[in-house]
Amino acid sequence: MNFLMVIIAFIMMEGVAWSVHKYVMHGFLWVLHRDHHDHSNRGPAERNDLFFVIFAVPAIVLMYAGAVRDFNFTFYIGLGITLYGMAYFFVHDILIHQRIKIFSNPGNPYLMAIRRAHKQHHKHLTKEHGECFGFLWVPIKYFKMYFAKIKAE
Repeated sequence: MNFLMVIIAFIMMEGVAWSVHKYVMHGFLWVLHRDHHDHSNRGPAERNDLFFVIFAVPAIVLMYAGAVRDFNFTFYIGLGITLYGMAYFFVHDILIHQRIKIFSNPGNPYLMAIRRAHKQHHKHLTKEHGECFGFLWVPIKYFKMYFAKIKAE
């Protein structure tokens, strides 16, 4: 049952991430997210990285609260959120944005579709007219783009 709670929390985080990305990051907290799109900050960190804290704090609180209560369900929900955050870091920061220069060409259709969808998202330099706000769920059209590119080569 605990494993199921971790999986459900992980999956539900995709909806939370989509909503926060579309309505908060591209909304009233655009001031923190803007440098991720326009690359105005040339250093190793961006103001956008503060969203890590925004997502990490509830996960830490849930895990702590669950741990002090004999590892109840809140611990496992926090663990699911934490695992989603780890997946986000590896896929978004390492695979897509190459903050650490590994996996530059994974060749996996799913990972390449994620990369393509994210590039489509970043073609918009303002908070308006965005697309592809999700992270792990990728619309079919980006798989089609990947396979069309492979076929053309």
